[in-house]
Amino acid sequence: MPSQAKPIPQGFHTATPYLTLNDASRAIDFYKRAFGAQEVMRMDGPPGKVVHAEIKIGDSIIMLGDEMPGMGNPSPQTLGNTTGGIMLYVTDVDAVFQQAIAAGAKSEAPVTDMFWGDRYGRLKDPFGHAWSVATHKEDVSPAEMQKRMKEAMAKMPQQQSKSAH
Repeated sequence: MPSQAKPIPQGFHTATPYLTLNDASRAIDFYKRAFGAQEVMRMDGPPGKVVHAEIKIGDSIIMLGDEMPGMGNPSPQTLGNTTGGIMLYVTDVDAVFQQAIAAGAKSEAPVTDMFWGDRYGRLKDPFGHAWSVATHKEDVSPAEMQKRMKEAMAKMPQQQSKSAH
């Protein structure tokens, strides 16, 4: 008799990110050191390749696997850039940010109090994926957020036009 499966599996949320990597096995070890990830499962494929794995950071599952030639799933290293990222909310952004740096991540934006109410920093992992790490500090209304954003943008240096005058 078939079991009554839940439409969203136990432990998952509605949206689950999937990372394609070059050396998923090494990436799993990095995510354990950088973000305290727990390995939930792993399916190894051809020698040295992870076909599919799942890690858990906090209460969220992230799926991942190695890029496979001919499957249309290149890693950021193969592409030369990434087109997305993961937003990770944590209790202590400063500690997690430093832990990720110590594990080998590169800072793209240092931890700072932001106009939208988060203490926030941006990292790039050694595999080319972008991670935003934050601790929510203040609930900010959309109107107040808009006002603060305009004030923050006004303080930013203006880019010079590259066209000839």
